[in-house]
Amino acid sequence: MQVQSMHFKARAGQKLADQRLQQNLKKLSTKFVTARASAITELDDFEGTRDAAIERRMRAIKNLDVWLATFEQEATRRGATVLYAQTAEEASKLVVEIAQKHDVKKVIKSKSMVSEEMQLNRALEAVGVTPVETDLGEYILQINDNEAPSHIIAPVVHKDKEEIADLFAKVHNKPRLTDIPEMTREAREVLRPHFLSADMGVTGGNFIIAESGSVAVVTNEGNEGMCTIMPPKVHVVVTGIEKVLPTLADLATVMRLLPRSATGQSISNYFSLLTGPRGKDDRDGPEHMYFVLVDAGRTGLIGSEFEEMLRCIRCGACMNHCPVYQKIGGHSYGWVYPGPMGSVLTPSYVGVENAMDLPQASTLCGECHVVCPVKIPLPDLLRKLREKQFKKGLRPRYEYLAFEVWAFFAKRPTLYRFATKIAARALRLWGGSGKVIHSLPGAGGWTDNRDMPAPSGKTFRELYRERNST
Repeated sequence: MQVQSMHFKARAGQKLADQRLQQNLKKLSTKFVTARASAITELDDFEGTRDAAIERRMRAIKNLDVWLATFEQEATRRGATVLYAQTAEEASKLVVEIAQKHDVKKVIKSKSMVSEEMQLNRALEAVGVTPVETDLGEYILQINDNEAPSHIIAPVVHKDKEEIADLFAKVHNKPRLTDIPEMTREAREVLRPHFLSADMGVTGGNFIIAESGSVAVVTNEGNEGMCTIMPPKVHVVVTGIEKVLPTLADLATVMRLLPRSATGQSISNYFSLLTGPRGKDDRDGPEHMYFVLVDAGRTGLIGSEFEEMLRCIRCGACMNHCPVYQKIGGHSYGWVYPGPMGSVLTPSYVGVENAMDLPQASTLCGECHVVCPVKIPLPDLLRKLREKQFKKGLRPRYEYLAFEVWAFFAKRPTLYRFATKIAARALRLWGGSGKVIHSLPGAGGWTDNRDMPAPSGKTFRELYRERNST
């Protein structure tokens, strides 16, 4: 997926004006947010579980080379082939080579955000291999001119039933349906022949387990089983190197948090733990199994001030609760990962200079940190990215000028007190009889879209002094 994060402001403006999108995005608060709040109460010790998950994730990240080596050893021992890719492009090349080695003509895919990083579908099509997305959301996007997903767990959250009904009628050349069970049945009928005729299945991996050489794949549709156990003779797992967990016990701990944080479910509908290709006594499974483990900027975070981002379990809770994402959706962010986690990951992976506005795309309200199941300090990381931009001279000149003016006054307390008195009184007058500021020169980013209450005409110090004297 090509990085287009430099267009964030323009895209965000377009999305804010899209009333249909605004209505569709309400699903985040009415479905995911409320469901999560209910689901976490099922755990006897939610905070203790979070702390345990953090410890287990960080134990893997701090010793990533050890656990990856252990995983490779165990996966190889069980008949799989483990390959490493330093870049997303290299990862796509490896998957293409696997397809060509096994004379693959069609690939069925389960949802994988890493494959979006790799632009895998484009790479496969370039060599004459047909990729078919089988996750319903991803399938809808694929038949809609290969549209990018707007959410990491609900790729079509930006669309409503009517839009999808129109798309199905157009692409499937069938009567338009609006009943959801009938629409999903129609999609299954279209996808079933692909499941039965594909040569290779590609899945992501929610986690890979070092002690057993396994991959854990979590879905709500069961399509991951059709991509790995049914006809495809080759199964390829593409996932980030940071997804390794040392033991199955670690996986059990993290899985208590993942579905509850993502969709508000106690457990996902389908949970597959896949280990190696088909054995001689097995009745199903692929003949060949490959793991393509992708770096693509991840090792650059190890030991850095952004290392904690690597423990992200890709639940999407941060974006579900983010007031910015709730208004503009995922496409505004311009790359694979939207929302608060994307505002940290995208600059970290592709360079802060290529994602100038993303660290600013936050109110820093802290909600993302509160709901993150592994307590990633996302607001702090966003502040650090802002500092990095500022130090590199990447911010607009007026920002530097504004800070210089503020610093001039802040270093001179007497002058600062005098200036704030003047400003407080001027703003009171500016608010008029309604005591509301509708527009303010230099603050159009706020007042263009909202009113500001006018101050009382006194500074904080004056009000504080008055309060303490009574």
